[in-house]
Amino acid sequence: MRYQRPDGYYTVYIRVAHNKRTQYIKTDKVVNSKGIDKNNYVCDPFVMKYCANKIALYTELLNKQDVKDWDVNEVISYLIKGTSDLCFSDYAREYQSKMIRDGHARNARTYELAYQNLERFIGTTKVMFSHLTSTVITRWISSLSNTARAKEQYPVCVRQIFKQALLDYNDYDGGVIRITTNPWPKVKIPKSDTPRKRAISMEDCRSFFYAPLPDSDRKYPLPELGHDVAMLILCLAGINTVDLYYAEKKYYHDGIIGYERRKTRDARKDNAWFEIRVPDIVKPIMEKYLDTSSSEFLFNFHARHSTYDSFNANVNIGIRQICEKVLKLKKEDYYSGYTFRHTWATVAQNECDATLAEVDFGLNHAHKTQLARTYVKIDFTPAWELNEKVVEKIFFTEDKTSANKNEESESNLFRFSAKQLIKGTLYFKGKILASVEDIGFNNIEEVISHLMKNLPDTIPSRSMVLIRIENRDKGQKQDFTRLIR
Repeated sequence: MRYQRPDGYYTVYIRVAHNKRTQYIKTDKVVNSKGIDKNNYVCDPFVMKYCANKIALYTELLNKQDVKDWDVNEVISYLIKGTSDLCFSDYAREYQSKMIRDGHARNARTYELAYQNLERFIGTTKVMFSHLTSTVITRWISSLSNTARAKEQYPVCVRQIFKQALLDYNDYDGGVIRITTNPWPKVKIPKSDTPRKRAISMEDCRSFFYAPLPDSDRKYPLPELGHDVAMLILCLAGINTVDLYYAEKKYYHDGIIGYERRKTRDARKDNAWFEIRVPDIVKPIMEKYLDTSSSEFLFNFHARHSTYDSFNANVNIGIRQICEKVLKLKKEDYYSGYTFRHTWATVAQNECDATLAEVDFGLNHAHKTQLARTYVKIDFTPAWELNEKVVEKIFFTEDKTSANKNEESESNLFRFSAKQLIKGTLYFKGKILASVEDIGFNNIEEVISHLMKNLPDTIPSRSMVLIRIENRDKGQKQDFTRLIR
């Protein structure tokens, strides 16, 4: 306590002593005469707790600095500044830098785009944590409403940065709260748009690869790069461009490429390791781009493109140039590298009778048995055989895509093979009369015929029954009716 105010209350100060000098930091707390003891010290429990927490914070800040040569005024200035509003922008940049140091450079780029977009919306590169109220965040998200993915992706990234800052700056056990607001419980983050299916038909695939490349005056024409890399993607079981870029010589032997899928290797116990046998059809392309220097990398993409992002962008530009100048497609129908990964998966399932599990394995997706993958030496032969079937189907036949392009049509939903798990259920007035769940069915009528054999005699003739058929592997279902004869 220093002085009594005219209203009878005392303003509470925190005394700071340093190098034999004393100064005071004014708080926003006051007490009346009952809140001080006979020695003029605060005895109000609530105010004492507040001051104790402040003193603990001040002590933490000073312990991080060499203050032996400071005078008391410099100490006071530092403590006041150190407990003022924190800068979200500065923290976000450090968060991103740490992600890069930890080997997450690709994800770090998304985080950078997210907080930079927020800064442009607010109008400053020094966004403070106090700026980020639920109202401001909601308005920012609304400004992203016309985007397909950013409206979900950017807020999720900013929220993650904010949550980590709360852990770093706030000591809830000790009562030291430097970030006093948290807008996120009141903020609703929208879902990103469901992407349009990127796969193309086998006929369109052939048209792309057999199209004459457009003229170019460049030493390394982009359409040629796009064409060749698209061929590698399609013929190497949908391998990602990032994995081609970082493929290493030491993992290529006996015509087999081994790699860790960079997108998921840090999240999987088996480091997303995969091996694929190179089909003969793309060996000339492999030879064309092999790195003959002392570099650790298998392909010479590093010599031409300084970063993976540059490589991927140029591949997609080359692919788009073929779509625009040769195939004369509309802009919204242009292909990309992902088109050929999705096409591999679609042809594998729809044309080569592969199950979803087999497709996932071939694409090196995470699986519920991934723990076992850390103990078992995996046999990748099934993926190689499936890949050969896809290559054979596209490049060595004239077969047409059998699935209807209308994905909701009956012929596409229920074009299944005997290897797929099918469930059929027979209903009458909402009651289940019969059910089957098995592999071995080749078409709809086989399932319906099996169910109708189990129809009870008690159902009147010329009554209608309902049949629901589910393709468990595709996660699809459709209902049918039959009239009892």
